Amino acid sequence: MTNPAQLPVEPGKVIAVHVAFESRAAQRGRRPKAPSYFLKAASSLAPSGDIERPAGCDLLAFEGEIALIIGRKARRVTLEDAWSYVGWVTASNDFGIYDYKPQDKGSNTRSKSRDGYTPIGPNYIEAAQIDPAGLRLRTWVNGEIAQEDTSSPENMIFPLAQFVADLSQHMTLEPGDIILSGTPQGSTVVTDGDVVEVEVDHPATGATSGKLTTRVVEGPGNFDASLGLLPTTNDTLREDAYGSRNQAGLPASPYAISAQLRAKLMEAPTAGLSAELRSRGLNQVVIEGVYPQTPGTKMVGPARTLRFLPEREDLFATHGGGFNAQKRTFDAVEEGEVIVIEARQQSESGTLGDILALRALNRGAAGVVTDGKVRDYAAVKEIGLPVFTQGAHPAVLGRRHVPWDFDLAIACGNVAIVPGDIIVGDDDGVVVIPREMAEEVVDAALAKEREDEWVAEQVKNGHKLDGMFPPTGEMRQAYEKYAAEHGKQ
Repeated sequence: MTNPAQLPVEPGKVIAVHVAFESRAAQRGRRPKAPSYFLKAASSLAPSGDIERPAGCDLLAFEGEIALIIGRKARRVTLEDAWSYVGWVTASNDFGIYDYKPQDKGSNTRSKSRDGYTPIGPNYIEAAQIDPAGLRLRTWVNGEIAQEDTSSPENMIFPLAQFVADLSQHMTLEPGDIILSGTPQGSTVVTDGDVVEVEVDHPATGATSGKLTTRVVEGPGNFDASLGLLPTTNDTLREDAYGSRNQAGLPASPYAISAQLRAKLMEAPTAGLSAELRSRGLNQVVIEGVYPQTPGTKMVGPARTLRFLPEREDLFATHGGGFNAQKRTFDAVEEGEVIVIEARQQSESGTLGDILALRALNRGAAGVVTDGKVRDYAAVKEIGLPVFTQGAHPAVLGRRHVPWDFDLAIACGNVAIVPGDIIVGDDDGVVVIPREMAEEVVDAALAKEREDEWVAEQVKNGHKLDGMFPPTGEMRQAYEKYAAEHGKQ
């Protein structure tokens, strides 16, 4: 361990809190009901100085945090007494390489316990002299403020003392042990040459940790594959590391489709798409029993899924209220996505109403498909959001459904739907297209549609069906000549 200058007591363990700030929970869309933790190696501690980003790793992220340093042995202490066991408070930076996050499977061992990945200091505020709810945390990147939050009850999910009391139920906290309080929103990726500064202060008394300063430099990255797993990246990790899809330079939706593909799908009828899918061996692609509220509606977009379980009173008591799975889905749907609801074709309850429809419209959703029914039917129709459903029902969700989960594989109208599948709806109903087949299927459907238009014109003019529908022999040659001359191939 590189011992930070003037650490009050040699630390034995470093314990980090996953999520503790309200702003971080809101950013991640998940608010914990109780604290959870992971361990960092004491050898990761360091003073101000350089931190190495291994060559080949792209996702090194900072997390400015408040560090609590235990002053006396704590075992099974109460929440009321817990703060008296904290000796000092200071600034820390919980650096991590997201390139190694999947390989660690929740332990954060390689991603966060590298040498130097827990800078701390430089000065230490005596905990007994301050109000633990009156601390301020600030982080700067290259001189620009990136994080600013406080330890007030309004801003923290759990009071700082709770971490001491909770952990002391399970282990003895020794003098020098360090608890990292979690980070607020604003954590993001830094790269070579970036300078990150963290300060914790207590404005009421003027006490401060001073600025903890860390400069990112490139280090060796020649990991030996014969010894362990190698770093990896994907869009999910990039979003997590940068803090948002926008900051990571990714489309707003993880399932976004190109404007060109959307335009072709808007032109193609579901009947033609269904036929092309069937010709490729896919027969179970039509969501049964759902039709547009407003005739003439066309809907196209990638699926954002929501699953309801059958009503069970004890489960509804734990999952039905508050910011439940249904509300979270409608609050998170991205522009151009279609919310698809698994309601088990249950016709004895509504599955959404006007408020949720308004929220989806405001978020830019392309529409909603539910194999259940809709409350506030006329109001939802007036809102103008494309909705495909069995029809109307006045009963609330809890009569037949428990909002259970989202962004997972579901069944809607006897069709399996995976998040990101392409959903297309029109007056004939709703078709589900596997994402990887969408371009091929829509191009074939449009080509067939142009052929059918020509055939319809010939039949309209009195041509018999034999050899015409579909065109064969001379009629096939005639169509191909027409298509070539009119640029319809």
